[in-house]
Amino acid sequence: MRIRCFLILMLLGSWLLNGECATQRDFQVWPNLTAIGRFSHSDNTAFGRLRCWLEGQERIGDDSKRLTQTLLRPGLGYAVTPSLSLWLGYAWIHTNRPLTSSPFNENRIWQQLLWIKTTPHFTFTSRTRMEQRFFQNDPNNNKVAYRARQLMKIAIPLKYNSRLSAVGSDEVFWHKNNYIGRNGRGFDQNRLFVGLGYKINSNATTEIGYMNQYIRRYGVPNFLSNIVSINFFLNF
Repeated sequence: MRIRCFLILMLLGSWLLNGECATQRDFQVWPNLTAIGRFSHSDNTAFGRLRCWLEGQERIGDDSKRLTQTLLRPGLGYAVTPSLSLWLGYAWIHTNRPLTSSPFNENRIWQQLLWIKTTPHFTFTSRTRMEQRFFQNDPNNNKVAYRARQLMKIAIPLKYNSRLSAVGSDEVFWHKNNYIGRNGRGFDQNRLFVGLGYKINSNATTEIGYMNQYIRRYGVPNFLSNIVSINFFLNF
């Protein structure tokens, strides 16, 4: 019952966001690999609480005919508790059509608060991320774009196969400043995901499903993408 209500609310929110008529649409495929590692097998020392984050993504868009975005995101973290960690990192992103008519590169600095609660019945994840974004060929005199992101995710194991789980998540993006030189503050985009997770072994999990991405844009139609999302998560 809980997962039904959760998914219904996410789908309703996505439907409300996608209700605007002036919208550019696309079909994309997003393969993603995220690895989180330890420097030591013991958390008894400060060094043992250090973590590393390595993430790579290719986003294939324009109806899955071209590379639309490439993303590399390394970072370092510190485990405050077994379920709560703090992170600081860097990201490099290359963006191409159909998200932009002129391809460009972006550099980011990011900070993150990650909380993961695991019970016998579900795993809940909250990820709060702040980003400082620096754009190549920025017409606004290299003004920094500040953006906040909040992800909420739940994974519920299926009764007939403990390796399988139903997964649902929603992530909201929010601009903190008017970096584009006009009224750009506020809601940026939303990403809704529903799919299945499979625990390959104690260190590897995959999640495959459907993602709905809605982007609010300025001066051009808003952007809606239907995405096949393919994720691999490693812990080492």
